[in-house]
Amino acid sequence: MKDLYNHLTLVQAVAPVVVKTGTVPDPAAVDLAGYNSAVIEMSCGAKPSGEDGAITLKLEHADDSTTPGTAGTYSNVAAADVQGATPAEGIIKTLATATEALAAVYKFGYIGGKRHIKLTIAAAAGNTNGTIIGVTVIKGHGLDVPPIS
Repeated sequence: MKDLYNHLTLVQAVAPVVVKTGTVPDPAAVDLAGYNSAVIEMSCGAKPSGEDGAITLKLEHADDSTTPGTAGTYSNVAAADVQGATPAEGIIKTLATATEALAAVYKFGYIGGKRHIKLTIAAAAGNTNGTIIGVTVIKGHGLDVPPIS
């Protein structure tokens, strides 16, 4: 077997939380410095029956500002910058009604080439009981790791 363990860094962007209308986690910014790839993993519990408000995951990216290591102005990712989704206004995943949003794990590749990414979860009206969601960013192809053997 090959060593994958030493070639990835996991960042908990959003700790598992119950997302409801008016109760969403703060946007999570992740610095990709030192890595050449990233995967966003979103774990979701099933939406409760009868909840029909959309919950969305938005992905934005930015280069450095005039201060190195600090994000500049974020902008929505384009379709060419994401694998596994075709973003509309940066939204890479929408959980709609309970029948469409069963418990699942989703993955998206970021190939946009900017240093900073930001993930934002939003919940529209109609999410009274909430849905458990957690987001992890997996950084790969690090610049200072030994080659995979």
